[in-house]
Amino acid sequence: MKQSLSEKNFNMLNIILMILICIVTLYPYLNQLAISFNDGMDTMMGGITVYPRKFTTESYKAVFSNSDFLGAVFISVTRVLLSTSLSLLVVFSAAYGLTRKNLNYRKEITLFLMIPAYISAGVIPAYMLFRYLNLINSYWIYIFPGCFAFYNMVIIRSFLQEIPESIEESAKIDGANDIQIMFMIIVPLSLPVLATVALWLSVGSWNDWTTTLMYITDSDLFPLQYLMMRLIKESETAQQMALEATMNKSANVIVSKPTSESVKAATLILTTLPIILVYPFLQKYFIKGVVLGAVKE
Repeated sequence: MKQSLSEKNFNMLNIILMILICIVTLYPYLNQLAISFNDGMDTMMGGITVYPRKFTTESYKAVFSNSDFLGAVFISVTRVLLSTSLSLLVVFSAAYGLTRKNLNYRKEITLFLMIPAYISAGVIPAYMLFRYLNLINSYWIYIFPGCFAFYNMVIIRSFLQEIPESIEESAKIDGANDIQIMFMIIVPLSLPVLATVALWLSVGSWNDWTTTLMYITDSDLFPLQYLMMRLIKESETAQQMALEATMNKSANVIVSKPTSESVKAATLILTTLPIILVYPFLQKYFIKGVVLGAVKE
């Protein structure tokens, strides 16, 4: 089909706009990647764009040299896998149950679940509750408190309401019970929305370090994100001390090559890389799940 001049101009404008958006989106990440591989002292001079001026891996060596690094990686990975799996099971089960028309007091149960989503008791009551449940300084503090999220349940329930009832009726005629229908029919049909919610849960769990800050003091339970945060703070403190010593004209001042800025960049790359590698495989489910899950509510 031949395009009019206005259509060609519109398409060209769209292409230019998309290219600009890609540049604006990618540049900060590529800049941090370049800084992470650049010499720390050279980075302090500025001017680093998307390629390292003096290539080095000292910043990554500083991160990996931490004796608690492997343990923190194990805590973070297992935390993401367990919390995401358990939360999906709990939220999907709740959403499936609330779509059953023969469930009594469905509206009341939904209201009961919705109230805590808008009204929070605060940090102190939560801390007292977790202490009573012996979750303080426990690995399970990462798993159990976040099992249920009302918003995720609503998204999944909205998606399930779009599935034709005739599918379930046919399964019941063939002798399937509700549990069999749920796991053998509804779950496979719900992969798009499950992948969407799983991505949300995984990213939130992977990036969270405030839980450790408030409820964990045992260093063996520190996740990667909290360890990286402490490493950045320590690096910044050392850099500030070196700068103050230089300004005071102290003799024999040695500034570490992996500066706080370069260590911070290396930390950012390491903590975001897993999500960046996983997201392309879930992107199509992510888009479809959000759109279909929000159609009806």
